[in-house]
Amino acid sequence: MDTINLLTKMPLDSLNLDAIAVVTNMYRIAQGLRNKMEREVLADYGLSWTSFSILYDLWVWKTVETKKLAELSAITKATVSNITKTLERKELCERSTDNRDRRITYLSITEKGREVMQDLYPQFHQGEVEIVSGLSKEEKKQISGLLRRIIKENKF
Repeated sequence: MDTINLLTKMPLDSLNLDAIAVVTNMYRIAQGLRNKMEREVLADYGLSWTSFSILYDLWVWKTVETKKLAELSAITKATVSNITKTLERKELCERSTDNRDRRITYLSITEKGREVMQDLYPQFHQGEVEIVSGLSKEEKKQISGLLRRIIKENKF
């Protein structure tokens, strides 16, 4: 029996079961995706989901302020700082400070970081393709649009 069926049997009149179903399934997909990618792709590179997310943003944008990286990855600046220490030890990124305001810190991807991403990303993308392979092109567009709407409406 699934969660929604169990909840319908509880004496909770104010439950919005449709909302629970959507959010629960989004959570399960997010966790499943994260676990699959960490286990099947990222582990070979010694990267966690969050460290990959940061490295990916650096690969795309080259140099990013730590505050912006925190926003892009939906994590705290302290978490960015801790993860980038590991990425720096692996020589995948480097830190610099703003010449005008020493409180502002930037991260840049290194050549080694670019090489790792060029090797890793095709495998990561294949995992993305596999996850949604059972959906039609139209279904993918529909789900993507709905998720973007949720993101925008909630300012995630």
